[in-house]
Amino acid sequence: MKNQTNKSDFSEKKNNLKNIDKNQPKRRSFMKQCLAATAGVVAASTGAMATPRLISPSFEEVVKSGIKITDLKCAIMGGSAVIRIVTDAGIDGFGQAESYKPYLKPYVLFYKDYILGEDPTDVARILLKIRRMGSFKPWGAAVSAIEFALWDLAGKAAGVPVYKLLGGKIRDHVRCYNGAIRVQRNGTEPKDYIEWGQNFRKLEQGFTIVKQAVGFHGHYDSSVPNFTYNNTTPSASPKGRGRRGPLTEQGLNVIVERVAAMKEGLGDGIGLALDCGPGMLLSDAIRLANVLEPFNLMWCEDMLTGDYTPYVMADDYVELTRSTTTPIHTGEQLYLRENCRELIEKHAVRILGPDPADVGGIAELKWIAEYADLHSIQIAPHGIFNGLIGLAAQVQVGAAMPENYIAFEYPAPTQKWWYEIIEGLPDPIVKGGLVAVSDNPGLGVEFIVEEAKQYLAEEDKNFFD
Repeated sequence: MKNQTNKSDFSEKKNNLKNIDKNQPKRRSFMKQCLAATAGVVAASTGAMATPRLISPSFEEVVKSGIKITDLKCAIMGGSAVIRIVTDAGIDGFGQAESYKPYLKPYVLFYKDYILGEDPTDVARILLKIRRMGSFKPWGAAVSAIEFALWDLAGKAAGVPVYKLLGGKIRDHVRCYNGAIRVQRNGTEPKDYIEWGQNFRKLEQGFTIVKQAVGFHGHYDSSVPNFTYNNTTPSASPKGRGRRGPLTEQGLNVIVERVAAMKEGLGDGIGLALDCGPGMLLSDAIRLANVLEPFNLMWCEDMLTGDYTPYVMADDYVELTRSTTTPIHTGEQLYLRENCRELIEKHAVRILGPDPADVGGIAELKWIAEYADLHSIQIAPHGIFNGLIGLAAQVQVGAAMPENYIAFEYPAPTQKWWYEIIEGLPDPIVKGGLVAVSDNPGLGVEFIVEEAKQYLAEEDKNFFD
């Protein structure tokens, strides 16, 4: 009798569930309605910041009719390659490569035939096709800029900020460190570095971390007498990058003296990171990292390899990292997760710093950060030359980064007019060393087209058409 009662009860509940289900919209239809409603709410909440193309067509219309890439454009603005991906749905996405690299334009346009006709919201599918054709700079930079534009477009199509598509945010404000906003220093004596630190503390942005160039990255090899034992003939070209050699005791002491003065001026409320190279030999890097331990630095960056060295030297970094308590940082030149793997799996560094504008984009950066977190390695992305669109991309991915995230490198355009042609960034952009995360669709920023057109070269006049 007990079993029969249970069976009867179960049948009754099952029939009730069927009746309830008949009165409910189908799950797929319900999800479409929700997403369409979300797009409308986000667009409405952005007010004057949004432009019509962000809210038309609706996400529901895009899902029904599909969306295809019809053009890939690249224009040079202020020395920076700016990317625009155009679609048949009236929605476009923007990306930006590092500044001072106008030569990237043909590299970007090389990929045009590979992405035409694709659905831009299938970012992974497109990247699988083009990422294998990239490499260390400049090809990786072109792929990365295209990836920025694809995520911008995908977010606009869905009516949501990109961080929603990267897993959602765990922070409402993203920390940045300063390497771009220069504070004048009046000389090279310790007192000048102390004064520099004191003046840095007065910056309105309230940065909590600053990175300064020392050693080879600070051109000490040409400005400090007897800095190295290297007597090789200097490059005859101003583009020469071959700075490397063994340090003298005098050279080592100059670095330590200046670091001590900077720390005295900054106090313990602002973290100091050092951009050291590349160019140091392993034995010198070990000596320097050890003697700098009392200063509790944020990190020493690129002591052995770094920008313009398209390889890793993970085993050397392993020995350096294990020799000191000073955190060792590298990675700005790397392209793709595969080239970060050895550094991570060998625990070769304490902090990894890929640049999203070189490593393959923001999704690639997040994947690397997650994998680094599994190995107790922190993340502090490079990005000094990434421009305002790159800044917006850093904030979106930074919002979704795991808890091993420290800060990204703040980019400040050389030309002030950039701030007059881009809208959507907070005002002020940096407050207390943090940038507020935008909830605008896509990367959260847009060109003020009529203002921006004046900075286009004649050959790029149709960029916004």
